[in-house]
Amino acid sequence: MLVGQAPGVKEPVLARPFAWTAGRTLFGWFDEFCGMNEAETRSQIYFAAVCRCFPGKTSAGGDRVPAPDEIRNCSSWMNDELDLLRPDLVIPVGKLAIGQFIVVSKLDEVIGRGFTLSRNRRSFDLIPLPHPSGASPWHRIPPGKALLGKAMRRIARHPAMAGVKSAAPAI
Repeated sequence: MLVGQAPGVKEPVLARPFAWTAGRTLFGWFDEFCGMNEAETRSQIYFAAVCRCFPGKTSAGGDRVPAPDEIRNCSSWMNDELDLLRPDLVIPVGKLAIGQFIVVSKLDEVIGRGFTLSRNRRSFDLIPLPHPSGASPWHRIPPGKALLGKAMRRIARHPAMAGVKSAAPAI
């Protein structure tokens, strides 16, 4: 299960998560490190979001970060998805999504690491990723680039990913 922040302006129109620039980067990571193209990744990994609706733009024109009350109002969706799907691996993407699971002050402290968490008497592994946004260069420069590679290799080796590539339909 992959958890993003919220849909952008393009996602509702294109009817799929990570449908634009950040998606191209994210799916490039899965292709490079896991050998899964976009279609394979979408067919094998469930995509969720902290907030279900596009939160709007900032005055500077970027996507607005969801407010605490918006996160709280949408939290039952993600909690229900976790309960229903019972994933062995959760991949939060970006600081806001990571923060729904663990405390994070700096990405350097959590990207590239694995965590085991429990919710509702159920354990799962958490492997955080940086947000693939073009607005932040973090994943393209040191130490972010190396930590991203470490995180993606950890995801590729995770038991939940075993057989995922071979189970993906040929497209």
